[in-house]
Amino acid sequence: MISEQRQEQASLYALGALGEAESRAFEAELRGNAELRELVRGLQRTTDLLAMSILATPLPPSLRDKVLQWIEVEASSRKSATPAAPDALAGLRFVDAAGSKGWKQLPVPGAFIKLLSLEKERGYAVLLGKLERGVRYPAHTNPGPEDFYILTGDLVIGDRKLVAGDFHHADKGSRHAENYSVEGCTLLAVLTTDDPLVAFAIAGSPS
Repeated sequence: MISEQRQEQASLYALGALGEAESRAFEAELRGNAELRELVRGLQRTTDLLAMSILATPLPPSLRDKVLQWIEVEASSRKSATPAAPDALAGLRFVDAAGSKGWKQLPVPGAFIKLLSLEKERGYAVLLGKLERGVRYPAHTNPGPEDFYILTGDLVIGDRKLVAGDFHHADKGSRHAENYSVEGCTLLAVLTTDDPLVAFAIAGSPS
């Protein structure tokens, strides 16, 4: 059974009143719907007869209202699918995964960090960290709490080997022995703003 909306679309198609994109979509549906094709052929025959008729018969008001309503619905759906205006993105910031900018090499060869976001009022920053294969990071005391989430590769902390999906928290004042990565790794780090790594990351970075 053909829905009322499809009947209206068929009428518009027969009259040549559908836009190019709507016509292509409707024709694609026609190819797989024999009942709809038959309806369109009948409407097109009727349209041809009306075109050859001398009498000018006005359209029923109800059909006009339905067509206008359908056009309004279509226009609203297109508007909702339109990409957000710049004002709608105010306050939002994005970092593409493929972006190579923003990485800063630490004094440790093969170790890098990248600042993702900084919340000075709340006292924390979010960074990406990266160690190349075989790199060892020196032992240190943590100036503030640290949270690490391993994204790729491995990170060995003491006698514990972390892999992708593992999480690690360190309290303020805790001590890390020499950390290292066998295959290389990337990790997401949440650090307090008094951490020297945060100061290093934001030095020279755009505010």
